[in-house]
Amino acid sequence: MNIADVLIEHAHARPQHPAMIHGSRVIAYREMDALVRRTATYLQQLGIGSRAIVGVCLRDTPEHLVVLYAIARSGAALLPMDHRWTAEEKRRVAEFFAAALVLREADDALSPSLRSIAVDQQWHRAVAATAPADSFPSDAEADFCLSLSSGTTGIPKGPMITHGHMAARYVAQRKSLGLRPEDRFMVALPLYFGAGRNLTLGEVNNGATLVFNPPPYEPEQIVQVIAEQRIDVTLLVPTVLRRLLSIAPSHGHLLPQLRLMFSTGAVLHPDERKAVLARVSPALCNYYGSTEGGGLTLLRPADPPEVEDSVGRPIHAMDVEIVDPEDRPVPPGTVGRVRYRGPTVADSFFRNPEASKSAFRDGWFYPGDLGRLDAGGYLYLAGRAKDMIIRGGINIYPEEIEQTLLSHDAVGDAAVVAWPSKERGEEIAAFVVAKRQVSGGELVDHCRKFLAPYKVPRAVFFLDQFPKSGMGKVLKPELAKQLPPL
Repeated sequence: MNIADVLIEHAHARPQHPAMIHGSRVIAYREMDALVRRTATYLQQLGIGSRAIVGVCLRDTPEHLVVLYAIARSGAALLPMDHRWTAEEKRRVAEFFAAALVLREADDALSPSLRSIAVDQQWHRAVAATAPADSFPSDAEADFCLSLSSGTTGIPKGPMITHGHMAARYVAQRKSLGLRPEDRFMVALPLYFGAGRNLTLGEVNNGATLVFNPPPYEPEQIVQVIAEQRIDVTLLVPTVLRRLLSIAPSHGHLLPQLRLMFSTGAVLHPDERKAVLARVSPALCNYYGSTEGGGLTLLRPADPPEVEDSVGRPIHAMDVEIVDPEDRPVPPGTVGRVRYRGPTVADSFFRNPEASKSAFRDGWFYPGDLGRLDAGGYLYLAGRAKDMIIRGGINIYPEEIEQTLLSHDAVGDAAVVAWPSKERGEEIAAFVVAKRQVSGGELVDHCRKFLAPYKVPRAVFFLDQFPKSGMGKVLKPELAKQLPPL
């Protein structure tokens, strides 16, 4: 079993059905399958065999997806690389994971220490002249993708996802998310990112149509593409949803034609979720997961209002528990460390035994998140374990303070970090992006109304914008560097 096997099925069952649309270019499933098989054969002729690792450092186009499937088809493993990284970041990641080859853009100058080939006109001519092999590897236990789970500084963590893991993710997507062969899916997140890649591959597995509309884009462009291309499913990050809210009508929906609109990468404040459901799309689903395990929980539009600040309940075949520091399950409502398991989850980090030992234990994966489960099985996140603040011996969860700040109508974004203190060990520092003029004192008073005294920020710092990852997650270590000494 190989994830590219399904392309052969689609090529026979729906040969003329559009697989990928990029601007005026349309590639049907028969053409996509042929492109993938020729590209896989060409990779083999370049010396790329089973278990080799191939870096993909390409923009988000149909060529990127063809290369991705060709690597899988050839029996090699994919190493996703962000084309926006610096040359040094690309070199460090490719060398750490021992990439045998890196496929890059023609204008991308990689380190001469790396073996790389540009996916350009010469590449396309060589692929077109290649006769596809008669057979290819097909093994569910074979490695498919090294999906980086953290930034590119230091030693990166890369869980190895197999073809079998991906097959299990496709089943979960069909059963829990409701993806269908008739979907027209807008690819609006980079294929480098696990969430964007997983849902995109899931739609290909179903035989759906992909419409490429990668970032950067303005919110008006998203609206236009969804209308013109008759999009009914897409995946966005909260940063984009907030931009869509800024142009949404006060009555009615901005995107009424969407059947499913998934949000991932960060947690939406309950008030933001209400606003998106009311003004952008009634089909909003909050989708929480990780690169190590794929999707984990889903909060649906029909879920009751009292659970709107959760990230939903576990999807098909996923077990979730909250445990104490000794890995013992805790009662409902108690904050602890999140752990989960299921057929979609990797079992280790590639070439990183120390990190594997702490994150993968006794069949469970520990993503580093803090949270609680209610009696109905809904998961509520309390932040990252590494971000927890210990003030005078008391555990404080930044997520609660951030949500309180976001409930103030002057706050557009909020992030809370630990502030080293000789007196109490750590104090609470809040960073805010304001939507209008507001003082730090006013926001501190707002927190006092809703939080215990020991959870109130010591000070509020204002920024025009937060440093964020490509998925829209706030880079808290960068904020912490800006704190003055206490």
